[in-house]
Amino acid sequence: MENHGNGFARSLEKRRQLDDLFSNAYEELRRLASAVKRNDGNATLSPAALVNEAWLKLAHSPAVASTSRLHFKRIAARAMRQVLVEAARRRNTSKRGGQDGVVFVTLDEAVNESKSCSHDLLPLEEALEELERIEPRQARLIDSRFYGGLDVAEIAELLQISEVTVARDWRAARAWLAVRLRER
Repeated sequence: MENHGNGFARSLEKRRQLDDLFSNAYEELRRLASAVKRNDGNATLSPAALVNEAWLKLAHSPAVASTSRLHFKRIAARAMRQVLVEAARRRNTSKRGGQDGVVFVTLDEAVNESKSCSHDLLPLEEALEELERIEPRQARLIDSRFYGGLDVAEIAELLQISEVTVARDWRAARAWLAVRLRER
């Protein structure tokens, strides 16, 4: 009988930990979503929808609970990037007449109503994927800064490099992306 009580207490404790994780993660995601909206006027998801969809991606990853604050921000930034790219791809599919029998579900109906340009985000995503192959650290830096809202000091700590190196990589990555995007 006592074992049953201990199991219940452990279950309640796990539930409390999950609730705490959600609360902390949700607040951080909201802050990051606001940063994405400031950095990208073409982002079509509302910050609330971006947070909700990113949380759905993160909630299925149990390792998220045991990461550092900075690592969590990097993972969250990646989740938001994926959400934004998926939304842009859905819009492009819809503009081309969609796919027969395919239904896309999102937490924000405004995604389909947006007049924003997904044609800007998809070439950027392709360029970032290419940058990941040739300069992975620079791609992580772009993710962390643009999608994660991390500052130079946080990125330096996360990537374990100097702030000078962050600034140099940031300039190099931005220049490379600008050239690559002009070519498309």
